[in-house]
Amino acid sequence: MHAIERVLDFIVEIEKLKSVTRKTRPVGLERYENSAEHSWHVCLSALMLKDYADDPIDIDRVIRMLLIHDLGEIDAGDKIIYASETAEQKSREAAGVRRLLDLLPEGRGDEYFRLWEEFEEGATADARFARAVDRVPPLLHNLHGGGHSWRKHQVSKERVMDLNSRIALGSRALWEEMEKRLRGAAEDGLLK
Repeated sequence: MHAIERVLDFIVEIEKLKSVTRKTRPVGLERYENSAEHSWHVCLSALMLKDYADDPIDIDRVIRMLLIHDLGEIDAGDKIIYASETAEQKSREAAGVRRLLDLLPEGRGDEYFRLWEEFEEGATADARFARAVDRVPPLLHNLHGGGHSWRKHQVSKERVMDLNSRIALGSRALWEEMEKRLRGAAEDGLLK
């Protein structure tokens, strides 16, 4: 099989990300978003928020991370973030990402798998910022959607604040703004 054929097979396979339903609804819609929509949304969000990163970042690397960060959900499925950070789920996602990237020719997937691992580890400036921005759209969905997924999954105010405080690892300014909005949501009864 020629290299281009393998790339095209990969492109067809990742189309399945559009069928992975997430746990939040886009603002103003009753349906739930899919993981491909989320990937697009966080990439554009990162581009718009890049000036608020605490450390110098390579926005192209950040966007590449965000484009591949949820590919493992094709095999592992999506779980709400407040229940998804288990060793079992992470292992399933890693295996899914590896399976997909192995479709690419001549080890080209290795570079992208390293980016996925970097995102998961969250140790570099690029990864910290990518992980920070990844949290923003689901929070905005809840803030502008009556706290729908928080209520449905009985997520406490403490859990929301604790998990999302990691936004500050990539952007203190972004966390300050999101924290202010989350505190307002709690005062309004969206978070209990």
